[in-house]
Amino acid sequence: MGVTLKNLSSKDIVTILASFGFVVQNQKGSHIKLRRNSGVGKETLVVAERKQIPKGTLRAIFRQAARYISEAELRPHFYTKN
Repeated sequence: MGVTLKNLSSKDIVTILASFGFVVQNQKGSHIKLRRNSGVGKETLVVAERKQIPKGTLRAIFRQAARYISEAELRPHFYTKN
């Protein structure tokens, strides 16, 4: 049984991150900045606006988000089991 990345759009990713408390701060060109305030300070993530995020970029967004959210919580949103 393998694990593969899902096909996600930037809209999907914004929805996923919103479920963890991130809100869209602003958008400059094709990049969406999301932010949430935590006890540690401001946490910021940047997502490229695309209909389908390339796999390498999706992995980078996952790693970036994993700095603030546990991988165990994020993994079901980004990966699917075969």
